[in-house]
Amino acid sequence: MSGAALRIVGIDPGTLVVGLGVLDVRGGDARYVACEALRAPRDRPPAERLRCLHDELAARLAEHRPDAVALERVFVGKNVASALRIGEARGVALVCAARVGAPVFEYPPAAVKRAIAGFGAADKAQMAAWIGRLLGLPRPPEPHDAADALSLALTHAHRSRTLPGEEPAAPPLR
Repeated sequence: MSGAALRIVGIDPGTLVVGLGVLDVRGGDARYVACEALRAPRDRPPAERLRCLHDELAARLAEHRPDAVALERVFVGKNVASALRIGEARGVALVCAARVGAPVFEYPPAAVKRAIAGFGAADKAQMAAWIGRLLGLPRPPEPHDAADALSLALTHAHRSRTLPGEEPAAPPLR
């Protein structure tokens, strides 16, 4: 890869676990940098768990200094309460991204699955296997939250390439 790399951080938000995936992208080449799952203590009240996740995520974003953040868009299925809790975790991610000055791009889960595995109903094991293959990793990344975050980052790397004068596929959140 030549030229300056674009650092993309993918974030898979959750109230107990936040997946983080970091890629450097130059042209059409994506290089794995890091991935991990940030965990909040289960025995703490919700506000304390979110604070813990905020502190961990803020530290990682300050360390990795992303040019862009790819975030999973909330999917509201049958459980509205669960979607609201995920929204709280997304709020933490949005604040952390804003603090490092990185624009945020959001992608629905089915679009990420289509971009990585080729179909929108891929399960977590299939997604981890595909992201491992696409990034040339010796084995699928673990845990699945980290693999999901890498999938978000790679989806943004592929989707953000546009022709001059075209709008990006997923505009940043404002």
